Amino acid sequence: MIVRSLPLTDIGTPPLTSPGAFLLWQGRRQIDVLSMSVFLGILTFLSQAVTPFVLGRALDEGLQQGLSTALLGWAAIMLGAGVVQVVAGGLGHRYDVQNWLRSAFAVSQLVGDKISRSGDAVTEDIPTGEVVSTVATDSGRVGEFYFNLARFIGSVVAYAVVAVLMLSTSLQLGLVVAVGLPAVAAILGLLVKPLQARQSAQREASGRLTTLGADTVSGLRILRGIGGEAAFTDRYRAQSQRVRQAAVRVATTQSYLDALQVLLPGLFVALVLWLSATKAIEGEITAGQLVTFYGYAAFLTWPMQNLTQTLQITTRAFVSVRKIITVLKVEAAAGADEATGTAPTTTEALHDVTTGVTLEPGRIVALVSADPDDSAKVATRMGRFNDTLEEGTPVLLGGVPLRDVDKTALRERVVVAEATSHLFSGVLRDELDVRDRATDAEIHAAITVADAHDVLESTPGGLTGELPEKGRSLSGGQRQRVALARALLTEAEYLLLVEPTSAVDAHTEARIAERLVAARSGRSTLVVTASPLVLDHVDEILVLHEDAVIVRGTHRDLLDGVGPEYDHYRSVVGRSLAEEPAASSTGTATTESTPPGNPDTTQEVTR
Repeated sequence: MIVRSLPLTDIGTPPLTSPGAFLLWQGRRQIDVLSMSVFLGILTFLSQAVTPFVLGRALDEGLQQGLSTALLGWAAIMLGAGVVQVVAGGLGHRYDVQNWLRSAFAVSQLVGDKISRSGDAVTEDIPTGEVVSTVATDSGRVGEFYFNLARFIGSVVAYAVVAVLMLSTSLQLGLVVAVGLPAVAAILGLLVKPLQARQSAQREASGRLTTLGADTVSGLRILRGIGGEAAFTDRYRAQSQRVRQAAVRVATTQSYLDALQVLLPGLFVALVLWLSATKAIEGEITAGQLVTFYGYAAFLTWPMQNLTQTLQITTRAFVSVRKIITVLKVEAAAGADEATGTAPTTTEALHDVTTGVTLEPGRIVALVSADPDDSAKVATRMGRFNDTLEEGTPVLLGGVPLRDVDKTALRERVVVAEATSHLFSGVLRDELDVRDRATDAEIHAAITVADAHDVLESTPGGLTGELPEKGRSLSGGQRQRVALARALLTEAEYLLLVEPTSAVDAHTEARIAERLVAARSGRSTLVVTASPLVLDHVDEILVLHEDAVIVRGTHRDLLDGVGPEYDHYRSVVGRSLAEEPAASSTGTATTESTPPGNPDTTQEVTR
């Protein structure tokens, strides 16, 4: 029932002031299943709590009157209590599991939503390993807290009922039970604080180990190139030992706690049994009451174990919730604030006020800068990657500030393909059709535009073939062309391409440039590049210098123009102009290079 409601349609906004406030908020979110779980937990423990009382009364009736109607009545009550215990216990466990699932997956959904909205801001503030551990481990600890909650409340209620019954039978024994067990719990509670501190230390060490492992694996090729494998392996080994030592300290404290959980309640039961037997011999209590007190003493050790177990579970949950809150407090790069404006429904210009870069409807424009990072920064700003860069209204879509546009609607209309071609593992078709709506014909058309047929040939199974993690089976140029095809298949109204052909040879680049302009005809496209092979095909070129557009025109107009701004343009593209004839005149295939920022240096001969 509850599982079917996942994922939640409304994840809500949790308080991030403290772990207690967060857990209380989550409890209210699942109050329906939590209430049923607590009710069944109380019923289960109460049915167990009345059993020693009923057994003692039945024993006294049997000793005094033999087989009688009263004895059969008490036996029937015991049978009823057993049936209630079985039914309530079975249903209660089902609701306990639902509590676990509801809370654990709700927390995972909260963290996942925050990560998707935060973008790379989350990894700037928190190590990747910590983020992974938040979903993989900490959400489960929260689920464990709610799984155990009904058992804890049932234990407390049962303990209170038993204490009242025992006090009404024998004041001395009742006080021993009512005071003794809390004293035992208090002694056990002394170990909880050091256990929490050691668990926190282990959690920190484990998170750092995960981060170090992820960094080492992702950068293994670079480490091999610079001969740093041994150093990083030693660092991982040293951190692993720190995690082991922290785990040993946790286990040591836990072992003391587990041992005392058995020893102290056992000694308590022995004390109650000795006192009860003494009173029975003296005639102060009956044989049935002796059995009742022994049964209660033995029964109450279970609620005490549940109490100490709850302390441990709660401790782990608080440690985990602090980590979760740390992730949830990260300010989203884009979309942190609710949108207040509405993007125009008709095609309008996308305009960067700061630089003067304007992408008019249906135009294919190139942006050229002596520093590629400057022009790339304009493209990412126009794609609203980070709202902190949008002070005032530097980017407008049809006159509406970009940061005020609903992020989901914006992502549908404006697509940015960055220079680093990041691919994901999975089926090639799914990698290309990220919006899950393209036909095979459209996919093949995009592959043709990106000149990526060799990727189909090199991937076993073609479109249905599997790509490994980060597409590492492909060369840098192949990954770049797959990323270009992926961007084209979004059919975005505004497509912003950052250095889409930097990793391919001149022949391939010329083919891509010609096909790209034809494929995007009538739709707004901004290409960040300084390649003459691409610049010669676009409708207009904007030259960026010192954060402002200094001149615009076609490639030929800018080459022939007179003035310092034209000289600047020629100096920017001059190196490419010098290299172009050499690459084109050979008549032979050249190798693909890897775009800046891509750690893979694999090369491929373009067919």
